[in-house]
Amino acid sequence: MFSIVDIETTGQSAQHGKITEIAIYVHNGTEVVDSFVSLVNPECHIPYFITKLTGIDNEMVATAPKFYEIAKKIVELTQGTTFVAHNVSFDYRFIQQEYLRLGYEYNRKTMCTVKLSRKYLPGHPSYSLGNLCDDLAIRIDGRHRAGGDALATVKLFEIILQKHIQPPAGGNIQQTLF
Repeated sequence: MFSIVDIETTGQSAQHGKITEIAIYVHNGTEVVDSFVSLVNPECHIPYFITKLTGIDNEMVATAPKFYEIAKKIVELTQGTTFVAHNVSFDYRFIQQEYLRLGYEYNRKTMCTVKLSRKYLPGHPSYSLGNLCDDLAIRIDGRHRAGGDALATVKLFEIILQKHIQPPAGGNIQQTLF
């Protein structure tokens, strides 16, 4: 099982930034079987350049749940799954940092669709999500929004699985990908 995740944040640093939106699509290797998408009140100011990029502003998140209010849901959805994201270290570090602020450790196996794409879809001039999706005719509804980017990552992940990964007889997809 995989949890395909995307987040939007107040900046680039997990130490100083906070999550403003999260999307999780639980995937069984064939299809999405569960999902969760939510704005998150970061309890701090969202810089103008972030609002310009994502469209998420302070007013939008004012009544959104705070991270601690959705933390249990995130743990439940991702428990027993491999955490998948495009540039996984960014999303994973932010989520880990949010849990550390709450006094908890968050640990999952991770898988990066940038690395998988470079391995199984060679020859692209860029492996950014937007450029790769353009090359592969994957439509992104809501670019730089967690739900739109996560769904695009789901489609990219499925292309890699369907066209390039042959699970061993009796084996599992995760062992093949690692």
